[in-house]
Amino acid sequence: MRFALIDRIVALELGARIVAVKNLSLAEEYLGDHFPGFPVMPGVLMLQAMTEAATWLIRQTEDFAHSMIVLRRAGNVKYGQFVQPGQTLTVTAEIQDQDESETRIKARGTVGGRLTVAGRITLGRYNLADLYPSRAATDEHLIREQREMFTLLYHPDPVLAEAVR
Repeated sequence: MRFALIDRIVALELGARIVAVKNLSLAEEYLGDHFPGFPVMPGVLMLQAMTEAATWLIRQTEDFAHSMIVLRRAGNVKYGQFVQPGQTLTVTAEIQDQDESETRIKARGTVGGRLTVAGRITLGRYNLADLYPSRAATDEHLIREQREMFTLLYHPDPVLAEAVR
């Protein structure tokens, strides 16, 4: 199953930082179970939103060099408050360092300027053809799809980007 949590990328500094938003809507199915009568965004989906934002930062920084960017580790993840329907989770991810196959990220999510989630994540980067040369066409297809999705998500908003600095 593939889905996207990030609704919009509002700021991007190649090789450094990204700011993205997730607007939480009561129409999201998982809220019916999490929790009945008190719908809130699950913590694992807040972590997923940080991971997705970081992934877009890496993809654009490397000009979509890798078809696969996956979460390898999440550490020091702390949650501060709930995200409820009608609220916007603003995610900021910053590259701390990287080597040939992994990128280490410091990320946080806020609602109205208040911290909701923060942590450090490590993402692995690779192409399917690195292990299976016959998968080169799959890499090309995935990268093409990712480029198309990025053009839908990236709409810089200088005012919002400056507000979340």
